[in-house]
Amino acid sequence: MQDSKGSFLRRNRVVLAGGVLLLLAAHILSSGVRQGDFLARPQAVILQAMRPIADTFNRATWSARDLLDHYLWLTSVARDNERLRAALSSMPALQTQLAELQRQNQQLAQLLDLKDALQLATVGAAVIGSDATGLSRSVLINQGTQAGVRPGLGVISIAGAVGKVLISGNSVARVLLLSDHNCAIDVFDQRSRARGIVSGLVDDGVVMRYVERTEDIQLGDTLITSGLDGAFPRGVLVGYVRALTREGPGLFVNVSVRPAVDFRSLERVLVITQSPPRLEDSDQS
Repeated sequence: MQDSKGSFLRRNRVVLAGGVLLLLAAHILSSGVRQGDFLARPQAVILQAMRPIADTFNRATWSARDLLDHYLWLTSVARDNERLRAALSSMPALQTQLAELQRQNQQLAQLLDLKDALQLATVGAAVIGSDATGLSRSVLINQGTQAGVRPGLGVISIAGAVGKVLISGNSVARVLLLSDHNCAIDVFDQRSRARGIVSGLVDDGVVMRYVERTEDIQLGDTLITSGLDGAFPRGVLVGYVRALTREGPGLFVNVSVRPAVDFRSLERVLVITQSPPRLEDSDQS
């Protein structure tokens, strides 16, 4: 029995000795000592021996903390980058919207200037559709009888004469463009004062009708409203002389006209709701 006990102690002497030393060190470190106490020197030696272990543990702790902070920082940067990418991806759409708003504001400002220049009662309207049947060259506007829009009134844009109101509902109206063969606008040549009627052709194109062959009219001449048809005041731009044909018999010259308004890009118009002054009254004033 004693041999087995002695054998156990011999086999485990290192472990047992280490345990005793650790217990002794813990006791020395945890016990308070005074200056000059005989335990102060062993405690200092033990503290010095444990310093590398403490430094290693401290570095490991700070490394783990730095790693966590770095991970959190990278996560925050990734979120910020994602937000920036989303913002950058939306920039073209925002720029397009801003450009469109600026364009609309510019058009509205130009229409307001035109309204002030006319010195007549007008109603602003937006083009909301065109003729889908092909029976007429016309557009729909978002104003009607509630705003004083009625058939026969003249319609203009910042570029010039557009046409006349054909049909009017409560909040919508159809405008017959001057390129339609049923629309007629009384005009004259601004340079030579030669008069005629501008209207569309059944097939395509715009012409100035009833211009006598003896009239002085030339390519590029500007055509403006005469103010004699009761729908437009005098001086609204209608178009320009594009071609002349005097060949063949007849009293009149064939005049092809280039309209001042591009009807395909028409967006906003003014409807002249007040009758323009009669030419006689305008001349007297």
